Amino acid sequence: MSLTLHVRAVNVGLPDGLYKVLGIGEALMLQHLPKDILLDLRNGPAVALNSVGTLGFAGIISATFLKQCPLPQLHSISTDDALASGDAIRVSNGGKVNVLYRRGANANTLFVTERCNSLCLMCSQPPRAVDDSWRVRELIDLLPLIDRELKVLGVTGGEPTLLREELLRLLTAAKRFLPSTKLHILTNGRSFADPKFADLFHDLRGHVTWAIPLYADVARVHDFVVQSNGAFEQTMHGLHNLGERRHSVEVRCVLHAQTVPRITELGRFIYRNLPFADHVALMGLEPMGFARLNMALLAIEPADVSVRIAPAVGFLHQAGMNVSIYNLPLCSLQRALWPFARKSISDWKNEYAAECQTCARKDDCCGFFKSTSPEWRSRIATPISGTAA
Repeated sequence: MSLTLHVRAVNVGLPDGLYKVLGIGEALMLQHLPKDILLDLRNGPAVALNSVGTLGFAGIISATFLKQCPLPQLHSISTDDALASGDAIRVSNGGKVNVLYRRGANANTLFVTERCNSLCLMCSQPPRAVDDSWRVRELIDLLPLIDRELKVLGVTGGEPTLLREELLRLLTAAKRFLPSTKLHILTNGRSFADPKFADLFHDLRGHVTWAIPLYADVARVHDFVVQSNGAFEQTMHGLHNLGERRHSVEVRCVLHAQTVPRITELGRFIYRNLPFADHVALMGLEPMGFARLNMALLAIEPADVSVRIAPAVGFLHQAGMNVSIYNLPLCSLQRALWPFARKSISDWKNEYAAECQTCARKDDCCGFFKSTSPEWRSRIATPISGTAA
């Protein structure tokens, strides 16, 4: 079951800000500054509140209001299991709580801007022309509250590269605070058509992967999908500039009625023109934002997707390229494609159809986006019999 990232709580005296949620045992290890810690007392153990009050913690989280507690409190959380030890949260507007980092999540992402220089037909996060420069400042403050053991941290928008030097500042700070964490950055790659901009990120080689979409082997289709003339040329120049500078690059393609017809040609194009790509990801559509508005242009039968992508996947694999299928449940794919399918949907977006409960491969399957209609899930979901692999 997906967990929400946004909850309400009763706030008694806790200032707005960013906090690390920790149990008493981990809090006393002093890996984080006490002023940044919210002590989670919802599940014990019992502590002497007066003694805890002398240790400099920012406050406590409790199931109900605790009388005679000397510290600020957050209590009566609207979805209690949405907050857990290890999470990093933003408290604002009295009792509004946003989970910015979740220790137990299968994916964590820094959302850096709502602005974008494309208007992709299937964008799940439609851009807005707003001044949200405050986000970088907040995210730099968030970085010390993220577990240093985290393997991968995503960066997304909007279009992150529109931040220009501020993106460099954020990524450099991430490398400093999280030296063992790889950064996976979703970008349309167009800004890297400027070699001088690509040069700015020299010191981040080996620490970041740039995940860049390419929707066709021809400009006509790609530019239509992103609704920007000249985008294909900019993206290709950007990809090559990153490749020349030995950055890690992932090439992505969202699968829908505009991209699937040329997917075999795209696979061959990637092999011939982008042999330095570390990964190729073919991705199911998330039915949110512009995707819902443009569904008449995007809709395609799941069975058709499986049949059409199989030659591209097979070609790329036999050519020695690392290829994956994201966001498509196993039961919608030919069995030969199962080894390439990944459990890719972020857990806060993820749900399974009722039919999935008896499936032998449920634990290996990505399931569905929460935004997918129940009717669509039921139409696709077909339990796989036999034993799990």
